[in-house]
Amino acid sequence: MAEMNDRAHLILVLNMGADADRDELDLATRQLRDELLELNIDSVDLLKTQDMPEGVKSAEAVTLGALSLVILPELIPKIVEYLQSWTMRAENRKVTIKTQIGDRSIELEYAPAAMTPKEVKALIKTLTKALARD
Repeated sequence: MAEMNDRAHLILVLNMGADADRDELDLATRQLRDELLELNIDSVDLLKTQDMPEGVKSAEAVTLGALSLVILPELIPKIVEYLQSWTMRAENRKVTIKTQIGDRSIELEYAPAAMTPKEVKALIKTLTKALARD
């Protein structure tokens, strides 16, 4: 079994389009979280916010529309494939994938409806290569 330091940490930030309201974004984020957990990913959590808005009493404030994932790098193709089907379920869905590797950071916007299969393959290759451990 792989050790925890062999895992990749990703942030997914959902974009539901300009017409989506906060409740719709929150519901979609929580549904995507539940669906990703069914893929046997190590960890999928709502991203905790670092900046607490004034007057918020909850110690569990989250960043609206954001998920934190811990996965094996070799699961990147499976995640991207799943995100492709998820984004195609409704118009205007996009996902930004962010990760930090040492002093490097990567941020890719994933909008499968606007991407060719070749561009999707390049995205998977870029993420997999960046997250692969020597």
